[in-house]
Amino acid sequence: MTSDWSTDPADAAAHFARRLAVETDVSDVHAALESGAPGFVLLDSRSREAWDQGHVPGAVHLPGREVAARAEAELDRSVPVVTYCWGPGCNGATRAALALALLGYRVREMIGGFEYWAREGLPVATADGVTRPDVDPLTAPRTVSCGC
Repeated sequence: MTSDWSTDPADAAAHFARRLAVETDVSDVHAALESGAPGFVLLDSRSREAWDQGHVPGAVHLPGREVAARAEAELDRSVPVVTYCWGPGCNGATRAALALALLGYRVREMIGGFEYWAREGLPVATADGVTRPDVDPLTAPRTVSCGC
């Protein structure tokens, strides 16, 4: 397989800057939530069954298929929204973010979704309380940081 390396660096820079304008990651969301003043509402767009299985503490549950119908009543348009769904193999958070953007909300998607939240050993809420799952050493090695 050969790759086409003809993309102009300015085009690549514009592409990556655009992605950073509409995406955030699990670590940045966690740090913002821990600050006590994240500046956004975190929206879990998964099903009720997935939400009940575990979700990010403090997140709002609004299934993606219901965003267009319920957002106006449940979200403050002046507060930015960060969406998440299951994980990188799912585009539910992308669809929810698109629906919100079309309704006029400022929105970003949390890449990695709930899967990477849990794999990094961050707090998970259920009806039984908040726990911290074991860290998956392939996604968040205990002794090594990605340095980003």
